Amino acid sequence: MVIGDNVKSQNNVSIYDNVTLEDDVFCAPSMVFTNVIDPRSAVTRKNEYLDTLVKREATLGANGTTVCGVTIGEYAFVAAGSVVTHDVAPFALVVGVPARHVGRMSAFGERLDLPLPGEGRTICPHTGLEYRLTNGRGWAVIAAGAS
Repeated sequence: MVIGDNVKSQNNVSIYDNVTLEDDVFCAPSMVFTNVIDPRSAVTRKNEYLDTLVKREATLGANGTTVCGVTIGEYAFVAAGSVVTHDVAPFALVVGVPARHVGRMSAFGERLDLPLPGEGRTICPHTGLEYRLTNGRGWAVIAAGAS
């Protein structure tokens, strides 16, 4: 287990071996990490633990579950009660069981008006940062006032 600087882990959160939380990650109350895919009480599987990586400034919502072996991208936002079973892209908003990509978030934590597929750009009203999306995947965060 590796825990970065300024990580906030609320009530009832257990962080197991093979979980890495980069700087400024937020783990809301009662969210859960797992450490093995197919647990059995009578079978020891410590040698099967899978690495889980939560990148900087991601938010993991209350009562959610993050299944081992995934990477949650920087600034991603996992909604309360969601079950993450696959990697989450940077700046993605995921919701549901299993978690699915429904939007994008700013570094400030506000939902961005950008399409899921395709291209677009928007400006965060709180920070003035411009967010650009190319081909539904490539991100660029442009300094305030730049173009």
